Amino acid sequence: MINLNQFLEAELLHPRMNANDLETFIQQAIQNLVVSCLIPSFWVKKVARELKESGVQVSAYVGYPFGFQDTATKAFEAKEAIRQGADEIDLVWSQTAFHSGMNWPKIEIAQLSKICHEEGKLLKVTIEANFLSDQQLQEACLICQDAGADFIKTTTGINSQQTNDEQLVHIRKVLSANVGLIAAGSVDLEESLSYIKAGADRVCTASAFKQLKLWNGKTA
Repeated sequence: MINLNQFLEAELLHPRMNANDLETFIQQAIQNLVVSCLIPSFWVKKVARELKESGVQVSAYVGYPFGFQDTATKAFEAKEAIRQGADEIDLVWSQTAFHSGMNWPKIEIAQLSKICHEEGKLLKVTIEANFLSDQQLQEACLICQDAGADFIKTTTGINSQQTNDEQLVHIRKVLSANVGLIAAGSVDLEESLSYIKAGADRVCTASAFKQLKLWNGKTA
């Protein structure tokens, strides 16, 4: 039986979230001990303080939602999030540079990787896999891997694009064993379990706590 807690990243990014939502989210994270919490950078300092003793990692997006910011801006965002207490940086890579055939995404990821690793933090790179052909997907994975990413993440979910099992199987075959794979956008427990079976090391979802409640009920 898998320990589902250690596969799930809980996400709290809805546009009308408030401090009460955040307090509830923090308490649920502590109770469920998910592997990571993905939150807006604005709240990183508070959440890092509240989760410090729990072992739950704090993740902050950089370049959200489309990765259009220049590298200097992303580097500043990452440094500030780490200073505030982030354990992991979720970088949205430069889609526009990649689709323009530029080498810049690799340069950018390498810079962010250096920033994170010098501070003992992890770098996760979101590539929006649904907008890529199989050949582009393979190329994107190798760019991220060669540039020092710790995890590749399938999507931000901002475009209502869902990860599918075929993508995950393909990505997992391309990546070396020391680069993790995060499937994002799961809407229910069955989907998360399917993602894990297809090769995901983590599943990032806004319904993490609901899924764990159902999972614990099934396995009690």
